[in-house]
Amino acid sequence: MKLRLYNTLGREMQEFKPINEKEVGLYCCGPTVYNYAHIGNLRTYVFEDLLRRTLEYAGYNVNHVMNVTDVGHLTGDADDGEDKMEKSARETGQSPDEIALFYTDAFFKDIDRLNITRPKTACVATKHIGNMIALIKRLEAGGFTYISGGNVYFDTEKFSRYGELALLDRQNLKAGARIAVDGNKKNPADFVLWFTNSKFENHLMQWKSPWGEGYPGWHIECSAMSMKYLGESFDIHCGGIDHIPIHHTNEIAQSEAATGKKWVNFWIHGEFLLMDKQKMAKSAGNFLTLQTLIDNGYEPLDYRYFCLGGHYRSQLVFNFESLDAARNARKNLNDRITELKTASEPAAIAGLSGESAAIMARFNETLMSDLNAPKALAEMWQMLKNKDIPDSEKLGMALEMDKVLGLQLDRIEAADAELTPDEAALVQEREAARMNKDWIKADELRDKLLELGIEIKDTADGTRCRKRSGS
Repeated sequence: MKLRLYNTLGREMQEFKPINEKEVGLYCCGPTVYNYAHIGNLRTYVFEDLLRRTLEYAGYNVNHVMNVTDVGHLTGDADDGEDKMEKSARETGQSPDEIALFYTDAFFKDIDRLNITRPKTACVATKHIGNMIALIKRLEAGGFTYISGGNVYFDTEKFSRYGELALLDRQNLKAGARIAVDGNKKNPADFVLWFTNSKFENHLMQWKSPWGEGYPGWHIECSAMSMKYLGESFDIHCGGIDHIPIHHTNEIAQSEAATGKKWVNFWIHGEFLLMDKQKMAKSAGNFLTLQTLIDNGYEPLDYRYFCLGGHYRSQLVFNFESLDAARNARKNLNDRITELKTASEPAAIAGLSGESAAIMARFNETLMSDLNAPKALAEMWQMLKNKDIPDSEKLGMALEMDKVLGLQLDRIEAADAELTPDEAALVQEREAARMNKDWIKADELRDKLLELGIEIKDTADGTRCRKRSGS
C-alpha cells in the first residue's frame, strides 16, 4: 500500500517515495536542554514516533537522527534574546555542561516512559562545532555571507527561494514584522551564522573560528548535523509548526545555498497542544511536564493514548477531563487484551480472511493516509467489539496494530486461571519437582496439566496458569 503524507513544502498530500528504495533518512528537531520538556513538546515526539513506526511497518529501514541543542538557541528564535543555556546557568549557578547533561537525561527518561523509540543518532550540538564552522565556510566561499557588527550573517537576498516553505511574501517582509530589528542586518530576514559580538558579556560557551572567538547560531546546527549523518539530500525533516517561518526556512536557505541542490523532500510538521486556547510554552508559564501528570496519578501511556486521539496536524486541547477519558479508554483496552490473552494465543496475521482481513486492511489504509491515528484506534476498537471475530484473531490483530500505536499491549499478562483444588494441587506438585530439580517429573506434570487444558508459563515472578479456550 502506498504511503501518502502531507508535505508542508507545497501544502498538499503527496505519495512518499524515498531517495533510496528501502532506506529513509529522517531528521527531527530535538530538545534544547535547558529545562524539562513540557507535554506540548512531547506531543511532537509522539507524532514523530508514529511516523517512524509507520515507515518501519511499511517495510522501510529508518535512519532516524535528532539533534540535542546545548548551545546557540536564543530565547527568541529570530536571533534575538539570550542563549537559553547561558540564561539557565546564570539562574541556577550551574555550568552549561551540568545543565545540559541533567536535562538531556530527563528528556530521554520522558521519551522512554512514553514508549517513543529512541533515534538511531542523537547528535549533541557542542560536539559538532567543527561541522558548523565548515558549513559556514562553504557559504562564505559561495558569496552567501557578510560580516557586520562582528557577526557572520546569511544574506537572504542571495538565495532566491527564501521563504518558500513558509509562503513568505518577500516584497512585504518589513523589519519588525516577524523578526526583531537588528541594525547590523542588510535585510530583516537575514540571520546570524556565527556570533562573535553578543550583547551579553562574558558568554561562557565560546569556540575559536576564522571569524573570531564566539558561538554558532541556532539554525546552522541542524543543517550541519543532519548533513553529516544523512547526507546533503535526505527524505524527511520533522518538527513543530512553530519552526516553519524562521528555523526551518533558514535551514533550507543555508543548506541549499551551500550544496546547490534540494536538501529535504518532505517537511512534516505537528500542530500545537493548547491549554486554555493558548499554545503551551515555557515562556508563557503555562506548561506541564510528564512528571506532573504522573504525580497526579496518570501513567505515561495514558498521555500517549491521549495524543493518538488527535490527528498530528490538528490542534489538540489539553485538559484533565480529556486525559481522564484517555486513561479510562486505555484501561478498558488493557483489560480486553488481558481477557484475550487469558483465553487464547494470537493468530498469525498472514492467515486472516473475511471481516478480520477487511479491518486490518482499513487499519493499514488509515495509517498510510497521513498517519490517521484516531481512525486507526477506532478500527482497533471496532475489531475488539466484533462478536464474529475469534479471540485468537482479535489478539493477533491487536498486537500487530500496536507495533505502530506503541501502547505496549505485548507486555500485558494473561490473568491467572481459576483452578480447582485438584488442579492447584498438580501445579504445587510440579513446583516442588522443579525445586528439587526433578525435571522429568515436572515435565510429566506439565503434560498432565495440558491434558486438562491448563497451560503453564514459568516467569521471574513465578508460575502463571492459563486455561485454554473451551476448557
